[in-house]
Amino acid sequence: MDLGLKGRVALVAGGTSGIGLACAKEFAAEGAQVAICGRDPQRLADAEREVAQVATGRVSATSVDLTDPDAARRWVDAVAADLGGVHVLVAGGGSPPVGTATGFDVEDYRAAVDRVLLPAVALATAALPHLRAAGWGRLLFIASETACVPIGPLVLSGVTRAALVRFAQGLAVDVGRDGITVNVLAPGGVRTPPMERAAARLATDGDVEARLRAMGHHSALGRLARPDEVAAVAAFLASERASFVTAGVHLIDGGASATGPELPHLTGVRKDTYA
Repeated sequence: MDLGLKGRVALVAGGTSGIGLACAKEFAAEGAQVAICGRDPQRLADAEREVAQVATGRVSATSVDLTDPDAARRWVDAVAADLGGVHVLVAGGGSPPVGTATGFDVEDYRAAVDRVLLPAVALATAALPHLRAAGWGRLLFIASETACVPIGPLVLSGVTRAALVRFAQGLAVDVGRDGITVNVLAPGGVRTPPMERAAARLATDGDVEARLRAMGHHSALGRLARPDEVAAVAAFLASERASFVTAGVHLIDGGASATGPELPHLTGVRKDTYA
């Protein structure tokens, strides 16, 4: 299937690993010119090489602190000048700390907003003039399942991702008639480097793979997602084929939300026990 991305310019913020890197590779394989950014120079160089291996167009990589709105705007403008415009922006980033609602103070909530929500807002507003000039655009925000499903120990994620959804939906209404769509991806458990590091910390017996399997067992598919599976959805939403898809929140959780919470008291009971 031709996604119509050949020659388009796609910017992927946080494109040095995990879902961001997978998105960059997907766009590059579809013939887009791809620009990635990150903070760690070595990871950035490694990611640039990976993307270049599958690219037919140009690839650029820039060290950017996305918590600095001016730096984010300079990056977007520089890419537009170098590669001839901006057509697709994927805004992903870090995750806030884990903890319950009462486990944080006001400063923690403010820091989470500064880390997760405001960089995405800054990137989108920086990209909009270029998307409008092109008369075609795709804004994709990488959030989390917490944008759709409340998870008590992930309250900072829920607060910031829910806010991101409302920003994206409001933006979709503002820019739809300019030929620009706006969508949010809400992945559940994905096998990314942070997830692997968490599994390594939790695997007291040293069996990291077993811990990763346990992390994914609750989805309907019984496993964690691969980054490329999330990137495939991003590529479709960035494509010509998704021209009527906007203001959506796309849950990619392997059916975990449909599985529902784990209920040990119902496991193995007869169907008529509670009749």
